[in-house]
Amino acid sequence: MTTQWSVLDIEQQTTEWLEKVVIGLNLCPFAAKPQRNKQIKIEVCEGTDDQTVMDCLLAELSLLDSSEVADLETTLVVTPHLFQDFDDYNQFLDVADMLIDQFGWRGIYQIASFHPDYCFADVEPEDDSNLTNRSPFPVFHLIREASIEKAFKYYGGNAEDIPQINIDRVCGLSDSEKKALFPYLFRAPSV
Repeated sequence: MTTQWSVLDIEQQTTEWLEKVVIGLNLCPFAAKPQRNKQIKIEVCEGTDDQTVMDCLLAELSLLDSSEVADLETTLVVTPHLFQDFDDYNQFLDVADMLIDQFGWRGIYQIASFHPDYCFADVEPEDDSNLTNRSPFPVFHLIREASIEKAFKYYGGNAEDIPQINIDRVCGLSDSEKKALFPYLFRAPSV
């Protein structure tokens, strides 16, 4: 038997991760403002099959496409019931990315990936660098590319530098800080 989370629990855990890890550690230097302005949507997709998740992603991309940035900057689609295996999740990313091409959204939107077992290519699963993309549940982050470009112009810096800065930041955390920021990685498995 696995732990059954309510939609509210999933939203709260995702919000806590967003605020404490993504914003708190400044892993995304331009996430704080949209969060303060309530422009980040967390959509819990309760689907248990690929097609339902694809439908959720399409609905959320369409909503982004029909919404003003001032109302909706970005969306986190959380899939708590599917893609528990990181390899399955990673393979589905390619399929999800096809939606962007299919609807002519290449260069307009992109999908960033977060997962409890996220593992960069050529890195061991237990390597601390993976913490930069570890979330309490599988997450598809739907991002407006224009917002990224605008943020870089405003905040300065180079987009290519962010991953290494983030890796250095999470690798510098103490064990107690890791346990406090990533409690979902240290829970005993459900029986």
